[in-house]
Amino acid sequence: MDFNLSGDQEALASAVDKIAGAFAAKPTEFHDFALTGGALERELEDGDYFNIATVPEWGPIGAVMAVDRLARCPYAVETALSMLVRPHLPNDAPRPVTLVEHGRPGRFVAGAKTVLVIDGDNIGIVYPSGGDTQRVESIFAYPMGRLVDTVTVEPLSISEAAVVRQWLQVAIAAEISGLIQAAIASTVEHISQRKQFGRPLGSFQALRHRMAECAVLAGGVKWLALKAADSAAPADAALAAYHAQDSAVRIAYECHQMLAAMGMTLEHPLHLWTYRLKALVSELGGRSAQAVSVAAGCFNGGMDTD
Repeated sequence: MDFNLSGDQEALASAVDKIAGAFAAKPTEFHDFALTGGALERELEDGDYFNIATVPEWGPIGAVMAVDRLARCPYAVETALSMLVRPHLPNDAPRPVTLVEHGRPGRFVAGAKTVLVIDGDNIGIVYPSGGDTQRVESIFAYPMGRLVDTVTVEPLSISEAAVVRQWLQVAIAAEISGLIQAAIASTVEHISQRKQFGRPLGSFQALRHRMAECAVLAGGVKWLALKAADSAAPADAALAAYHAQDSAVRIAYECHQMLAAMGMTLEHPLHLWTYRLKALVSELGGRSAQAVSVAAGCFNGGMDTD
C-alpha cells in the first residue's frame, strides 16, 4: 500500500478536519452519557460527506480517514456504516445505517432508516417505519435502541452477507481508531496538568511508557484500517477489526487507570470515547469472532501481501 495521500485525499482530510474542529469540545453544561451531534450530522449531510467512498478520487480510504477523524469528536454521529457499508447495500439504502445483533440493542437504532440484522451467520435488512424501533437507556455513550419483534427482515444472499460483514469490520476498525486516539489525547492532557509529588503525572517514566505503548497500538489500528480499505481483502478487514477491538480493551483500561476517579465522572469527557469503545468491542461477535476470521483468512492463503 502507498501511504502517501493523493492531493484529493489531502484536501478531503483538511475539509473534514475543519468541520470536526468546530465540534471538538464537550459543552461545559453537558453531564450525561450520550452526547448526540445533530448539528455535526447536518454539516456532513449538506456537504455530501456520507458518499465519500463512492467518489473515485477519495474512495474507501477517504471514508476511513473521515470516520477516524469524526470519531474523535465528543459528539456521537452515525458515520462509519453510512460511509463504509452503505455503498455495498442494495436498493440505495437510506441512512442512518445501524446494526442489530441477535436481538440486542444497537447504536443509533431508534433513529435509523436502514438496520442490518445479524442472526447467526445470516444478515438481513430492515427499513423501519414509525413504531418499529424503541429507544433504550444505556451508559454506552451512544443513543441506543432496539427493533420491535414484529419487523420484517429481508435476507441477504450468502455472497452479499460476506461483503457486508467485511465492510462492517472495516467500519468498526475505523471508528475505534478515532475513539482511541481521542481517549489517548484526553488522557495525555490530564496527566500533563495533574500534579503529584510536586510534578506533573506525565513526567513519571512509568506512565509515559504506558501511554507510549497505547500510542503504538493506536497507530497500528489506524494503518490496518486504511490497509483494509485499500485492499478490499476480507483477511485484511478481519485483521483490522481484531487488532482494533483487542487494542481498544487495553487502551480504555490504561486511560482510566491514568485518570483514576476523575475518569469515572461525567464532568470529564473521557467516557464519551471509552464507553463507546465498550460497545464496539462486542460487535460482530467480539475479538474471538475476529480471531477466527483472521485464522481463516490470513493462514489459508487469504492475506493480501502487496
